[in-house]
Amino acid sequence: MDKQNNKIPVGILGATGMVGQKLIMLLEDHPWFEVACVAASKNSAGRSYKEALGKRWAQEGDIPYKTASLQVYNVAEDVRIIKNTVSFVFSAISAEKENIRDIEESFASAGIPVVSNNSAHRWTSDVPMIIPEINPHHLDIIPIQQKNRNWNRGFIITKPNCSIQSYVPLIKAWEKFRPDKVIVSTYQAISGAGKTFDTWPEMRDNVIPYIAGEEEKSELEPGKILGDIINGNFSPSTSVIISASCLRVPVSDGHMAAINIKFKEEVTKEQLTDALENYVNPLKGLDLPSAPDRFITYFEKEDRPQTYIDRELSGGMGISAGRLRKDTVLGWKCVGLSHNTLRGAAGGSILNAELLYRKGLINQ
Repeated sequence: MDKQNNKIPVGILGATGMVGQKLIMLLEDHPWFEVACVAASKNSAGRSYKEALGKRWAQEGDIPYKTASLQVYNVAEDVRIIKNTVSFVFSAISAEKENIRDIEESFASAGIPVVSNNSAHRWTSDVPMIIPEINPHHLDIIPIQQKNRNWNRGFIITKPNCSIQSYVPLIKAWEKFRPDKVIVSTYQAISGAGKTFDTWPEMRDNVIPYIAGEEEKSELEPGKILGDIINGNFSPSTSVIISASCLRVPVSDGHMAAINIKFKEEVTKEQLTDALENYVNPLKGLDLPSAPDRFITYFEKEDRPQTYIDRELSGGMGISAGRLRKDTVLGWKCVGLSHNTLRGAAGGSILNAELLYRKGLINQ
């Protein structure tokens, strides 16, 4: 930790992008972590963060004063310099997947833990993909990852696609009722594409019924989250079959999911709502700063959750659900909601880092 303020110095890879900016805002007053280094492409390197951004700052409020003056390093070439500045890095790089994999592995091999927001390593067999309230035990694979790659202190963890966090927590909460089949339609905000209405005016009064790669992620990633570690590798769960349709809608932030679900067990509405409201959270007692007071909130009102008024639940880190009712095809249906840039992206990565710190896997 920094001896003057007792905070752990962290770096942001891909600091000029939308998720990198959000990480910087969320970390401004974080009680444990402090941004000590920013890195981006060679086009931004060598300038101050403020100069490198130019007019691309897309967050509410000004760039945090301390970060604005930091020199931007080359994310691909300045690994050794960054290593001497930080204890771990957040990765929010925007590039081809192969390039992202190479960069993240170069940091990990240099002894720097990588907390990734990217999809490049989501299906790497020894890299955990974490939603802390669901599968924190998957961190147990980190020593195996390090042994496989002859890494000492470094490792990589990642988080799943932002859209699945509006419905996978519900599937997990209902695990004892043996969910079997799920049809889910997600209505995804434009910030998930790194856009605002100013930069993407075509989205006003519009819905786009296709998001490249999103349906595959939405159908497959839950299996890894809900799966097990067997013989040092992840064995994805095959107990739930998911069919997904993903649409881009004219909303700034917040991904909503309409969920139809079939259970193998007979179940009542009271049992389902009770399982949501009394979900046993494995983070209880860890006192993680970014963890919501309540992981899942169920609304009884028929018109909730709503994106505009409920996406900021628990600082944007809470999951909300509502409209649970009988379905004539699969048995049950409901609505889920999550904040895609907070719970689904930057905030989720910070919560992952907090969990790593509490588990003693990152330190000064």
